[in-house]
Amino acid sequence: MIDHKLLEELKEYIDFHLHLVVYESSFKLSEPILEECHSFEIDDFIKKNKKPSLQELLFQYIDERELNDAAVYKKAGMDRRHFSKIRSNPDYKPRKTTVIALALALELDSDCAEEFLNAGGYSLSGSERYDLAIRFFLERGIYDMQSINETLDYLSLKTF
Repeated sequence: MIDHKLLEELKEYIDFHLHLVVYESSFKLSEPILEECHSFEIDDFIKKNKKPSLQELLFQYIDERELNDAAVYKKAGMDRRHFSKIRSNPDYKPRKTTVIALALALELDSDCAEEFLNAGGYSLSGSERYDLAIRFFLERGIYDMQSINETLDYLSLKTF
Protein backbone atom coordinates (compact mmCIF):
# COMPACT_ATOMS: atom_id res chain seq x y z
CA MET A 1 0.00 0.00 0.00
CA ILE A 2 1.46 3.33 -1.05
CA ASP A 3 1.65 5.95 1.67
CA HIS A 4 0.22 9.05 -0.02
CA LYS A 5 1.84 11.45 2.45
CA LEU A 6 5.23 9.90 1.67
CA LEU A 7 4.45 10.11 -2.03
CA GLU A 8 3.66 13.83 -1.76
CA GLU A 9 6.92 14.40 0.17
CA LEU A 10 8.80 12.51 -2.54
CA LYS A 11 7.23 14.60 -5.33
CA GLU A 12 8.11 17.84 -3.50
CA TYR A 13 11.65 16.58 -2.88
CA ILE A 14 12.18 15.74 -6.56
CA ASP A 15 10.67 19.03 -7.78
CA PHE A 16 12.80 21.06 -5.36
CA HIS A 17 16.04 19.31 -6.33
CA LEU A 18 15.32 19.43 -10.06
CA HIS A 19 14.84 23.20 -9.87
CA LEU A 20 18.00 23.54 -7.77
CA VAL A 21 20.07 21.76 -10.44
CA VAL A 22 18.82 24.11 -13.17
CA TYR A 23 19.82 27.11 -11.02
CA GLU A 24 23.28 25.71 -10.16
CA SER A 25 24.06 24.73 -13.76
CA SER A 26 23.80 28.36 -14.88
CA PHE A 27 27.00 29.15 -12.90
CA LYS A 28 29.63 27.08 -14.71
CA LEU A 29 33.25 27.72 -13.89
CA SER A 30 35.98 27.46 -16.48
CA GLU A 31 38.08 24.27 -16.47
CA PRO A 32 41.48 24.55 -14.79
CA ILE A 33 44.46 24.19 -17.07
CA LEU A 34 46.26 20.89 -16.50
CA GLU A 35 49.94 21.05 -15.75
CA GLU A 36 52.40 18.55 -17.10
CA CYS A 37 52.98 15.73 -14.58
CA HIS A 38 55.68 13.12 -14.34
CA SER A 39 54.56 9.52 -14.14
CA PHE A 40 56.00 9.04 -10.64
CA GLU A 41 53.92 11.98 -9.41
CA ILE A 42 50.81 10.39 -10.86
CA ASP A 43 51.62 7.02 -9.27
CA ASP A 44 52.22 8.71 -5.92
CA PHE A 45 48.96 10.64 -6.22
CA ILE A 46 47.03 7.44 -7.01
CA LYS A 47 48.57 5.58 -4.06
CA LYS A 48 47.70 8.41 -1.66
CA ASN A 49 44.15 8.92 -2.93
CA LYS A 50 42.95 5.43 -3.92
CA LYS A 51 39.80 4.42 -2.09
CA PRO A 52 38.44 0.91 -1.43
CA SER A 53 36.82 -0.93 -4.32
CA LEU A 54 33.12 -1.73 -4.48
CA GLN A 55 33.85 -5.33 -3.50
CA GLU A 56 36.00 -4.26 -0.53
CA LEU A 57 33.31 -1.89 0.73
CA LEU A 58 30.53 -4.44 0.20
CA PHE A 59 32.18 -7.07 2.35
CA GLN A 60 33.35 -4.50 4.89
CA TYR A 61 29.73 -3.37 5.36
CA ILE A 62 28.52 -6.98 5.55
CA ASP A 63 31.13 -7.74 8.25
CA GLU A 64 30.44 -4.53 10.21
CA ARG A 65 26.72 -5.26 10.30
CA GLU A 66 27.34 -8.93 11.11
CA LEU A 67 25.21 -10.05 8.17
CA ASN A 68 25.61 -13.11 6.02
CA ASP A 69 25.95 -12.94 2.25
CA ALA A 70 22.68 -14.79 1.59
CA ALA A 71 20.62 -12.33 3.64
CA VAL A 72 22.10 -9.41 1.72
CA TYR A 73 21.72 -10.77 -1.80
CA LYS A 74 18.20 -12.04 -1.11
CA LYS A 75 17.12 -8.67 0.28
CA ALA A 76 18.68 -6.99 -2.76
CA GLY A 77 16.70 -9.31 -5.04
CA MET A 78 19.82 -10.95 -6.49
CA ASP A 79 20.60 -14.59 -7.08
CA ARG A 80 23.57 -16.38 -5.54
CA ARG A 81 25.50 -16.61 -8.83
CA HIS A 82 25.34 -12.89 -9.48
CA PHE A 83 26.46 -12.12 -5.94
CA SER A 84 29.26 -14.68 -6.29
CA LYS A 85 30.42 -12.95 -9.46
CA ILE A 86 30.68 -9.65 -7.57
CA ARG A 87 32.57 -11.39 -4.76
CA SER A 88 35.04 -13.34 -6.87
CA ASN A 89 35.76 -11.10 -9.86
CA PRO A 90 37.39 -7.77 -8.90
CA ASP A 91 37.08 -6.57 -12.52
CA TYR A 92 33.32 -7.16 -12.64
CA LYS A 93 31.32 -3.95 -12.67
CA PRO A 94 27.69 -4.46 -11.65
CA ARG A 95 24.98 -2.16 -12.99
CA LYS A 96 24.03 0.96 -11.10
CA THR A 97 20.66 -0.51 -10.11
CA THR A 98 22.44 -3.55 -8.63
CA VAL A 99 24.72 -1.32 -6.55
CA ILE A 100 21.70 0.70 -5.36
CA ALA A 101 19.84 -2.51 -4.45
CA LEU A 102 22.86 -3.66 -2.42
CA ALA A 103 23.08 -0.27 -0.67
CA LEU A 104 19.41 -0.54 0.28
CA ALA A 105 19.82 -4.17 1.38
CA LEU A 106 22.73 -3.11 3.61
CA GLU A 107 20.56 -0.24 4.91
CA LEU A 108 23.29 2.31 4.27
CA ASP A 109 22.66 5.93 5.15
CA SER A 110 22.85 8.42 2.27
CA ASP A 111 26.55 9.28 2.84
CA CYS A 112 27.66 5.63 2.97
CA ALA A 113 25.45 4.83 -0.02
CA GLU A 114 27.10 7.64 -2.03
CA GLU A 115 30.54 6.32 -1.07
CA PHE A 116 29.43 2.81 -2.05
CA LEU A 117 28.07 4.01 -5.41
CA ASN A 118 31.24 6.02 -6.06
CA ALA A 119 33.32 2.91 -5.42
CA GLY A 120 31.34 1.25 -8.21
CA GLY A 121 31.86 4.23 -10.52
CA TYR A 122 28.37 5.67 -10.04
CA SER A 123 26.63 8.51 -8.25
CA LEU A 124 23.11 9.73 -7.60
CA SER A 125 22.42 12.61 -9.93
CA GLY A 126 20.59 15.67 -8.73
CA SER A 127 18.91 16.01 -12.12
CA GLU A 128 17.39 12.54 -12.59
CA ARG A 129 14.00 11.72 -11.08
CA TYR A 130 14.98 8.10 -10.39
CA ASP A 131 18.18 9.11 -8.58
CA LEU A 132 16.35 11.73 -6.56
CA ALA A 133 13.74 9.17 -5.53
CA ILE A 134 16.50 6.79 -4.37
CA ARG A 135 18.21 9.59 -2.46
CA PHE A 136 14.85 10.41 -0.84
CA PHE A 137 14.49 6.82 0.43
CA LEU A 138 18.09 6.74 1.69
CA GLU A 139 17.80 10.07 3.51
CA ARG A 140 14.62 8.90 5.24
CA GLY A 141 15.94 5.45 6.10
CA ILE A 142 13.35 3.66 3.97
CA TYR A 143 14.82 0.28 2.99
CA ASP A 144 11.76 -1.92 2.41
CA MET A 145 12.18 -3.03 -1.20
CA GLN A 146 8.48 -3.78 -1.69
CA SER A 147 7.45 -0.27 -0.61
CA ILE A 148 10.22 1.29 -2.68
CA ASN A 149 9.24 -0.71 -5.78
CA GLU A 150 5.55 0.14 -5.37
CA THR A 151 6.39 3.84 -5.10
CA LEU A 152 8.83 3.75 -8.04
CA ASP A 153 6.25 1.89 -10.14
CA TYR A 154 3.55 4.42 -9.21
CA LEU A 155 5.87 7.19 -10.44
CA SER A 156 6.60 5.19 -13.64
CA LEU A 157 10.25 4.80 -12.66
CA LYS A 158 12.45 1.71 -12.97
CA THR A 159 11.92 -0.85 -10.18
CA PHE A 160 14.28 -3.48 -8.76
